[in-house]
Amino acid sequence: MTRRFFVWLHRWVGLLMTVFLILVGVTGSLLAFNTDLERLVSPQLFATPPSPDARQLDLATLAEQAEAQEPHIRASYFSVAAGQVNMHVLPRTDPATGKPYGDVNFNQMFLDPWTGKELGRRMWADLSQGTINLMPFIYQLHMNLALGSPGEWTLGIVALAWTLDCFYAIYLTFPTGWSRFFIRWRPAWTIRWPAAGFRMNYDAHRASGLWFAPLLFIFAWSSVMFNLHPVYEWTTATLFDFTSMQEEMKTIHPAHPSPDPRLSWKEGLHRSQQLMEELAKQEGFTIHKPFGFAYLSDPGVYSYTVESSRDISEDSWDGMGIWVDGDTGELQKVFFPTGEHTGDTISHWLRILHFANVHGWVAYRVLVCLLGVVITILAGTGVYIWWKKLRSRRISTARRLAAAR
Repeated sequence: MTRRFFVWLHRWVGLLMTVFLILVGVTGSLLAFNTDLERLVSPQLFATPPSPDARQLDLATLAEQAEAQEPHIRASYFSVAAGQVNMHVLPRTDPATGKPYGDVNFNQMFLDPWTGKELGRRMWADLSQGTINLMPFIYQLHMNLALGSPGEWTLGIVALAWTLDCFYAIYLTFPTGWSRFFIRWRPAWTIRWPAAGFRMNYDAHRASGLWFAPLLFIFAWSSVMFNLHPVYEWTTATLFDFTSMQEEMKTIHPAHPSPDPRLSWKEGLHRSQQLMEELAKQEGFTIHKPFGFAYLSDPGVYSYTVESSRDISEDSWDGMGIWVDGDTGELQKVFFPTGEHTGDTISHWLRILHFANVHGWVAYRVLVCLLGVVITILAGTGVYIWWKKLRSRRISTARRLAAAR
């Protein structure tokens, strides 16, 4: 009875998830190589060093140059990687109207990190601006179906169902009874060749689900983390030592919400570098290079992130980071990549595994790309198996009715 219930549940949950899983599988395969594809589609957004020994401009100078080129915007947060400065910007307030300037039709600027020259600008994911937004649109489809909050919640519910399905789907591959369990379970891991269409699809569905089960769970549960925050945070806080971002924000004292801090970009960067160097000596890690800088107006802090010997990701905001008060220069918060809280460490690993951004693991990026194909195969073979069984049941019912007549 229990097995029959889980067969029914797996069938209908799988059918309801099919379209969503195919969509996230295909887009996820592409996003595993997001930067490479972006460079292919929009090469104008990437620069090359003018000489082998050329030095990049410091982060504060890059922010000042962006604001000087477009006075109606202010730099929000930006990173330097892969030969580009990816700068997210916000419109300033027009003093005449008290509202944001209406002529700012973009929220991203790209600069040459060696010269500060503008490479391009776009309204992120707006396809009306052309292929420059192709990869951001694919990212948006993957993230929330390009539907904003409703799409985010929909994918979050799908991810939760997918997470639970990972467990009982494995249970359904178990042989009945415990006698010679592993010997009788072994065929579930293989695809018999050659085989008829139904048998081939059934074996592919079952075996690929088993071989990729750990990765499928990681991506399902990390999708809950991204799209269904309350469920993820409650579960993680129940099981582990975990600090949510809301709790992190409460530790900022005193907060100075303001679009214009007293410390300039250069002053903020100098103070951030000073504090990060002190922290490196104290904690025993090495700073490799600066990665990102930001001014967050709500808490009123500068955010400074570096790539360090303590990181497990590369070119990522998940690196070693600090928050510095934008008015006083006081250190407000330190973000360690791992080791501070067990739940935070798990969340950090889930993020970088989901984004295929583990430092030095190029083969893992290929594996994540392959996983997107596997998810699509699982969804497609699942629908085929359901259709063949439904067709078989209908034929059997028709034959019984004909015999009764």
